[in-house]
Amino acid sequence: MLAAIVRGFITTGAKLLTGAQGRWIGCAPEARLRIYCANHTSHMDFLLLWTALPRPLRAATRPVAASDYWLQGLIRRFVIADVFNAVLVDRGAGVHGNPLQPAFDAIAAGQSLIFFPEGTRGDGETLGPFKSGVHHLLKARPDAEVVPVWIDNAYRVMPKGFFFRYPALLDEFRRCFAL
Repeated sequence: MLAAIVRGFITTGAKLLTGAQGRWIGCAPEARLRIYCANHTSHMDFLLLWTALPRPLRAATRPVAASDYWLQGLIRRFVIADVFNAVLVDRGAGVHGNPLQPAFDAIAAGQSLIFFPEGTRGDGETLGPFKSGVHHLLKARPDAEVVPVWIDNAYRVMPKGFFFRYPALLDEFRRCFAL
């Protein structure tokens, strides 16, 4: 109950503060297995993309996030796990197992994912090199549709090193294609 209230407050607040708009170009929001692959410039990215999805799709779409960052402190842990039901990956698990195993489990259960293939936040101007995670997820679930997402201006809203900078209009662009 508390998580649902916080979720509604956060999603509404994010839309009001940023003016975020999702533009579906080349595809429509549909209830199907998808991996939304987005550029990563801000901690707001997953939230803005997730809130741009229609409400029924949000319930079946989970952001993939780094556990070493999001499990620090009770508030972060509550927000990422209870409010947004994120798939948490352990970036240091490569030595002892597959760090993407939770993402494999989620997609095997038919849940769509919000994934940042660069693996870390960039500068908002250029796209960094992709890590191989999406490739491995698609090998496991070739029926998943990849939806490339370009998030523009989020780095101005919450740049690296700042908690919150200022409200700014933000655009999200989506282009769809199936592999």
